[in-house]
Amino acid sequence: MLRVEQAKIALGDFSLAADLVLEQGQRYAVIGPSGAGKSTLLGALCGFVPLQSGQILWQGRDISQDDPGQRPMTMLFQDNNLFPHLTVQQNVGLGLRPDLRLSGAEQAKVLDALRRVGLADHSAKRPAALSGGQQSRAALARVLVQARPLVLLDEPFAALGPALRNEMLDLVAELVAETGAALIMVTHAPEDVRRIADQVVFVAEGRAEAPQPAAALMDNPPPALRAYLG
Repeated sequence: MLRVEQAKIALGDFSLAADLVLEQGQRYAVIGPSGAGKSTLLGALCGFVPLQSGQILWQGRDISQDDPGQRPMTMLFQDNNLFPHLTVQQNVGLGLRPDLRLSGAEQAKVLDALRRVGLADHSAKRPAALSGGQQSRAALARVLVQARPLVLLDEPFAALGPALRNEMLDLVAELVAETGAALIMVTHAPEDVRRIADQVVFVAEGRAEAPQPAAALMDNPPPALRAYLG
């Protein structure tokens, strides 16, 4: 269980308050207007954005001061964050060792992750030789090898067409179900929420609200969410 207790996140003149609990095995959609602080919230959870006050607890332990690499989570960014000079296999291997000095068992884990995302035949290629969907799959494979209990997605499939985006969402859902990880996904698309989310975290007016059941919330949104959804 990840608990965000009376947290205040500040970036310049912008601030965001959050007080919420994220449970293992649940899939959360983080939605809200542009500029509301959705990506900032994920950055704070991962340790890229410091807390001004409050704390983040993992299984009861305060991880608020831990470096990103020490936290029980991994994050998939909008641009996939692939290194153009490395092969797909090397990019995935970075999820295990930044120096890429992988053992035989670790290399096998990388190849298995590539197989599971459908890139077994593309391991020696560089990112530029891949389609957009294949690049997303490579970035997802790197998340997969890390096997962290929390997987954070910051709109990584926003640039993909609807069919390919749905395919990637289904693949993410399948992979986190296998590992029992919690999924926390920023999205602007209500259809993504209905497709993949169990719970919704609505971010607006300087606050990240506590999670609420996705289906009920989307069917009967409160005024602020209704205004956002149009």
